[in-house]
Amino acid sequence: MALTEAQVQQLNVQFKGIPPQEIISWAVKHAQVPVVTTNFRPYEVAILHAVSEVRKNIPVVWCDTGYNTPKTYKHAEELTERLNLNIKLYVPKQTTAHRDAVMGIPQIDDPRHAEFTEQVKLEPFKRAMADFKPDVWFTNLRKGQTAHRDSLDILSLSKDGVLKVSPFYHWNNTQLDAYLKKYDLPNEHNYFDPTKVLANRECGLHS
Repeated sequence: MALTEAQVQQLNVQFKGIPPQEIISWAVKHAQVPVVTTNFRPYEVAILHAVSEVRKNIPVVWCDTGYNTPKTYKHAEELTERLNLNIKLYVPKQTTAHRDAVMGIPQIDDPRHAEFTEQVKLEPFKRAMADFKPDVWFTNLRKGQTAHRDSLDILSLSKDGVLKVSPFYHWNNTQLDAYLKKYDLPNEHNYFDPTKVLANRECGLHS
């Protein structure tokens, strides 16, 4: 879907306050190759449920760093079965055990931290996007998560020109809790991202 920045800004004004399902329906209608990405972090169930309600069997790209908690893996299994998700799993080329032996998890000020992030998150994500070549990418970015995400909106263009659609962008946790309660959806807060260290640090995929 080829949109200019001006068109994206205009649509963002129109879409503010619109129910997520309507935004998703609009995007799916105009998309040729839509995908949704997930890491099964807290509240990811909302975007997975909303998108799969509109477009069943949409590819769900899961870039698993290999460092998720047991509860996250169980949560992923539960949601995959319950929502009948079409999971497309992407993992690092090096096993977690191998990396633990030679590198471990570098701290944020360690020169190897950038290499670590590339190995466990960025390379698998780039591989996934190269395989699918999506024109529409559904994600659960929300305002208030990081400074960079505050500069985005419901719709934004990635540096590669892919239209990112974040239908819950303006929602807060209270609103999402109500959504989960309405549809009787489980949430899981026991989540670990080895590349972020700090809770408000950008993950690297949305810069």
